[in-house]
Amino acid sequence: MSDLDEYSGFADKRSRRTKIVAWTVIVALILVGGGATVLALIFG
Repeated sequence: MSDLDEYSGFADKRSRRTKIVAWTVIVALILVGGGATVLALIFG
C-alpha cells in the first residue's frame, strides 16, 4: 500500500504539467495564427 501512496504525487504533478504545456501550446497557436492573419491583412 505504501508504494501506491508514494506514486500518487507523481500523477498529480504530471497532470498539472500536461495542462500547463497544453495551455502554452494553445496560446502560442493563437498568437502565431493571429499574427499571420494581421500580416496578411496589412500586406494583402
